[in-house]
Amino acid sequence: MMYRDAGLKRAFDLLIGVAGLVVFGVFIIAGYLAVLLTSKGPVFFLQTRVGRNGQPFQIYKLRTMRINPARTVNQTTNTDPEVLPVGRILRRLKIDEMPQMLNVISGDMSLVGPRPCLEQTLAEMPEWARERFQVRPGVTGLAQVNGNIALTWEERWRHDVHYVRACSFSLDLLVIMKTVLVVMTGEERFRRIR
Repeated sequence: MMYRDAGLKRAFDLLIGVAGLVVFGVFIIAGYLAVLLTSKGPVFFLQTRVGRNGQPFQIYKLRTMRINPARTVNQTTNTDPEVLPVGRILRRLKIDEMPQMLNVISGDMSLVGPRPCLEQTLAEMPEWARERFQVRPGVTGLAQVNGNIALTWEERWRHDVHYVRACSFSLDLLVIMKTVLVVMTGEERFRRIR
């Protein structure tokens, strides 16, 4: 746990977060322009999520869906009729998630960790799964490279708790490398790693 508790993980996040903004800035700008030119409404989607120690924060994403204030569904897939055509591309390539590098730099998020959940999801979460809030939420995580949305909530939470207990630099590198493969080839090809 020295990596996590001695500030090494945070230093790694800052280094890669800043580099990520520089390297992926062109994709963020391209995504920004694609949303701006193809749909009405704000380009960025901000939403309150639950972070480390249960603290709320605003997550940054590029908007990939039509604006529907009445929408109550938590999970969205690319087949959802509300997803914009350009949004399908942004979601498939995870470009919509790239602005979260700002969340990483600000300290609300980490590169790797449990995905930040909605406050509603927290209210429905069993006590054992709340161990996931001992670390900063991640841009990517174990659940995201082991099936992601195809998993049940319980399966995701078990991956999250496992990550908290096994957190290390080598595990973070493994998840990051696996995330690159998932983006390149699709989530359905990847399921279980430990």
